[in-house]
Amino acid sequence: MSTSTLGVYLRFFMHENRRHHGVLLYEWLLREAKKLGIAGGTAFRSIAGYGRHGVMHEAHFLELAGQETVRVDFIVTAEEAEKMMQRVVEEKLQLFYAKLPAEFGVLDCAKD
Repeated sequence: MSTSTLGVYLRFFMHENRRHHGVLLYEWLLREAKKLGIAGGTAFRSIAGYGRHGVMHEAHFLELAGQETVRVDFIVTAEEAEKMMQRVVEEKLQLFYAKLPAEFGVLDCAKD
């Protein structure tokens, strides 16, 4: 039915307007992960939240964009997570992250 892999759920958090080398940081992270051979990643935009400074950020229709948080997620092997973390360190980025244990795989319930 399926084979599972033990790995890491790697998450990075940033403001949506933050840039690195002229590119939105969440786009840069996704591109770098692809270059490293990581099979997939996803960026999610928040609707509300606050960080370590306690400032509330909320998405409003007429409000200027850019201050909402974007979360970039990767579900990867421990080795892939380490490669991605090393890439962020090499770029000297100050970036909040979370690493969580994960079991992942593909369910194949199709009948022959």
